[in-house]
Amino acid sequence: MQRWGTVRTAVVGVLGPALVGLVVAVVGWLRLGPVAARTVWAEDGGVFLRERVADGPWDLLQPYAGYLHLVPRLVVDAAWALPVERYALALSLGSCCVVGAAAALVFVLARPVVGPWPLRALLASVPALLPLAPYEIAGNAANLHWFLLALAPWVFAYRPRSRWSAAGLALVAGAVTLTEPQAVLFVPLLLLAWFPRPARRGGRPDLRALPVTVVALVGATAQVLVALSTPRTAASATPRPLDIAAGWLLQPVGGLYRPGATDVVRSVLAHGWWVAVVPALGIVALLVAAVVVGGARARWIVVAMGGASFVVWAAALYANGVDSPWAHPTPALAEARPLRYAAASGLLLLSAAATAAGVLVTWADGRGGIRGASRSGRTGGAARLAGAAAGWSGVALVVTSVVIGVAPQVLDHAPAESRRAAGPVWAPQMAAAAATCRADRGLDLVRVQTAPWSAKVPCERLR
Repeated sequence: MQRWGTVRTAVVGVLGPALVGLVVAVVGWLRLGPVAARTVWAEDGGVFLRERVADGPWDLLQPYAGYLHLVPRLVVDAAWALPVERYALALSLGSCCVVGAAAALVFVLARPVVGPWPLRALLASVPALLPLAPYEIAGNAANLHWFLLALAPWVFAYRPRSRWSAAGLALVAGAVTLTEPQAVLFVPLLLLAWFPRPARRGGRPDLRALPVTVVALVGATAQVLVALSTPRTAASATPRPLDIAAGWLLQPVGGLYRPGATDVVRSVLAHGWWVAVVPALGIVALLVAAVVVGGARARWIVVAMGGASFVVWAAALYANGVDSPWAHPTPALAEARPLRYAAASGLLLLSAAATAAGVLVTWADGRGGIRGASRSGRTGGAARLAGAAAGWSGVALVVTSVVIGVAPQVLDHAPAESRRAAGPVWAPQMAAAAATCRADRGLDLVRVQTAPWSAKVPCERLR
């Protein structure tokens, strides 16, 4: 029996992350549909492609919009190295693979917080199963930074077990911080990798957390310096605090249990605000319960992700001057499209809920300490029963969100709603673009359509 337990642990430890990463990448790809997966999105055909053509692979740390985009530029570079007609397909597939790799890492790094592997697999799968993900942020390089932001707390809080894992995790920390400036929100979690310090033989200091700490601080500092030195266009409007809070209920929170975030506006107009407030209170209660019973690592990760969900939403609205009357919704507001910030905020919130559920189930199973009650006895037993109920309710919440977001697409064999659902598909345009370049030997660049902009492709790649 002991040998079987060892084999099972080894199999889960090796094959588990690979399987989770593969499933997340495949599900994310399938949810895009054939048209969206073959359509170039926004900066992938605009800024990133233009600067890659002009500067070559040395564009990796070139600022854009006030911050650095290391991983998206790497994906664009890799896709551009392939035949030009495959550029869109390579971008979508490469982006899904990056999200799959991030999910595999979460499955590994979350083990000290969420013990049972099925619950960690559910937590790691959140990026692919988020209802709002395919609408704008999934399957393109331009929005990979949101998925890396959800990975950041796990990278920073993890205590490496060896020098090799410390070095590998430092590389991941560099990729995260040089891609997403808001990862600075999770920098305080680096302390969890240092304290309490484990005992080492001979009294030697444990410095395995040092590589990740140094790289994360350097990357975060670089993002801050770039943000301070890069001029930005001032926002045209300033959203009101009440609208920000109401918008968070309607879009990031509402997008967890309705196929389209704006559907919640219609429900509020028809039935009142309780349809938005009650689910939010349930999620908050779940997070609070996990904070009460969880250990220090679990407590701070849940708080960080739950708080960051609102901070990311509010910061995006302030930075971009999004001023919508969410506190006083109208029928016209119900027709507005979901914001990509809603998907990013919802990604963090659903990850926090999945973590909290895992913490509660793990604790109720007797694998975690109880705070404020005896580990044995009636109080502890009743508390564990309540914790188990709350934890499995949280699992049900995440599963319900997944079913609502994914099941209709699977049953109807239809892709998710997406801003790229109508194309324009990239590859068919390349034949016409090549003919244009051959007809005019002095032409250097030819313009093709992307969603929602356009791109300029060098004729030397087409002739």
